[in-house]
Amino acid sequence: SKAHVVIPACFIRGVGRSDARPDLFAKSSAVKICLLSDSHDNRRLLEHAVQDAKARGVEAVLHCGDVVAPTTLRVLKKFELPVHVIHGNNTGDLYAMAKLSHEPDSVVRYHGQDAALHVGGRSIFLVHYPHYAAALALTGDYDLVCCGHDHKASIQRVDNVRGGITYLLNPGTVGGVGAKPSYILIDLDELTFEVREVPTEPGEACNTPPVTVHN
Repeated sequence: SKAHVVIPACFIRGVGRSDARPDLFAKSSAVKICLLSDSHDNRRLLEHAVQDAKARGVEAVLHCGDVVAPTTLRVLKKFELPVHVIHGNNTGDLYAMAKLSHEPDSVVRYHGQDAALHVGGRSIFLVHYPHYAAALALTGDYDLVCCGHDHKASIQRVDNVRGGITYLLNPGTVGGVGAKPSYILIDLDELTFEVREVPTEPGEACNTPPVTVHN
């Protein structure tokens, strides 16, 4: 039999709860954002990535899953940027993630297994798995569809069924698991995307073998 994790509805997507943090999460006009995924408990590389991105003018962080331990995200509090996060296949403690996101001074908004966001006048969908993301990009319902999981950074223009273009983005692994640590710097105004390597210090762990097979 499979174990199921049940999270009270009040802990997900703000259901049944008023948010006491309008200064961070009510703002949807961010033009530059930091897209990352698969941090796999590497809080130092996660911190370096967001520090680098903030220096480049980002106003929000989107995380496409596989955080694992929710406490990893505490290193981002000092940057005072809204952090939107979903979970991946390495879920970690989802109840703890939900509780962390509802602390009064938390910068984290936990959305569950996926998220539809409207930021900077653009519609953005976050999902962990690339095959789901590829299918959603074809619908034309979103300007950007973002994913992670396979630790392979990529930027693709997808011709959707509505005759328009959807951008399918995978920032790779910010935790440096099986690949160099990376994130994507996004300019929503210009719709430009840049895969950036995470600045690392000598001797820091990166490019470590993946713990599970990612196809």
